[in-house]
Amino acid sequence: MIRSRERVAVVGHPVSHSLSPAIHNAAFAAAGLDWEMVAEDVAPEDGPGLVAAARGRGLRGLAVTMPHKVVVAESVDSLDPAAAALRSVNTVVFSDGASRGLSTDGDGFVDSLRAAGHDPAGAVVTLIGAGAAARSIVDGLGRAGVARVLISNRTPAAAEEAARLAPMAEVVESGGAGSAIAGADIVVNTTSVGMGADSRSCPIEPSSLAAGQVVVDIVYHPLETALLRAAAERGAATVDGLGMLVHQACRQQVAWTGIAPDPVALRAAALAELAHR
Repeated sequence: MIRSRERVAVVGHPVSHSLSPAIHNAAFAAAGLDWEMVAEDVAPEDGPGLVAAARGRGLRGLAVTMPHKVVVAESVDSLDPAAAALRSVNTVVFSDGASRGLSTDGDGFVDSLRAAGHDPAGAVVTLIGAGAAARSIVDGLGRAGVARVLISNRTPAAAEEAARLAPMAEVVESGGAGSAIAGADIVVNTTSVGMGADSRSCPIEPSSLAAGQVVVDIVYHPLETALLRAAAERGAATVDGLGMLVHQACRQQVAWTGIAPDPVALRAAALAELAHR
């Protein structure tokens, strides 16, 4: 009897832009697994039934993107600690009839830093923005041994919510962003400023940056943002946004298959897909 191919799906709305199928199918091929990831556009109104429908179809897992991360967290049978803290899920594993929700973004971010040679343990980190990505990064940094996490955001309430995710996190008061950036070991842009048609925009004043800092931009299209160019010109080390995407995908692979893929191979697959866009 021929066994059918195992399947996982990336779900979101819209989802056609996702690099996940290219990244994960490269990982499955490298591991010699007869698995496949497909992209499925799921309308917001269909989010509450998403997990049950996927389980009923025999999918092995889900990669969850906006706008479904919160509703999926409410729909799975259990949550890992990160997903429970964030009340948000980016990964679902189906096993023995049960669904488990995980959040791999924050730890994937920390993995990307370490892979680039920048261990955040003991560092002062300043985050620009306080959205969903920032919240996952605060959560991940909270387990990474950082000294302080400073959060600068236009909306104080969102920054305060993010700061509650880690005991060493605090909100930068209005007008204090420049000094928080200048005094940081690691500066991270978690906003969409600099992405796509906005590629010439920089989310911070470049003069705040200096040699010896590590500057990260989670935007990966374009791969070299205006922020990263400015940081490099000032002698700072830079880490692009593809690192977080790839390393969180590595954690998803382990959750689904038990096999840790080579992040270099996954990054190459992502770059090849980006080259066609």
